[in-house]
Amino acid sequence: MTAALILIDLMPRIVALPLAPHSGTEVEGRCRRLAEAFRAKGLPVVVVRVERPNVDEQPPGSGHVDGLLQAGDVEIVKRTVGAFHGTALDEQLRARGVDTVVMAGLVTTMGVESTARAASDHGYDIEFVEDAMSGFAADEHAFAVERVFPRFGAVRSTADYV
Repeated sequence: MTAALILIDLMPRIVALPLAPHSGTEVEGRCRRLAEAFRAKGLPVVVVRVERPNVDEQPPGSGHVDGLLQAGDVEIVKRTVGAFHGTALDEQLRARGVDTVVMAGLVTTMGVESTARAASDHGYDIEFVEDAMSGFAADEHAFAVERVFPRFGAVRSTADYV
């Protein structure tokens, strides 16, 4: 198994949103620890951010949180909810021999879930890091990690990786 960590939309403007059950800051911290663990093992880290299409200027806080993207990481800029459509994500993963994606980031029922569903369509095995993602509401997050995600792959915690 060759796994890659995919970190979704850890951007200042999204980290600052009111999220539950974990704050954006808590998710960011756990994602940083996951990224360090993957890099230490020589495994790919993919850092994804969204840009609004067809606008001249992106809203403030649209870059990655400071220091998240490191040399050697794969950066993906998406213009849809999920990170596969219209990007080189699949090609980047295949070029690195990845067969398993480990999903984390913001927001659980939006960018994370959309990217995971597309990863399944592309034939990847999927793992979800429950405490390294959060939703707009705790019940939405709980439904996804308890009812939806187990149908696509294993649901784990940050402690399972670091």
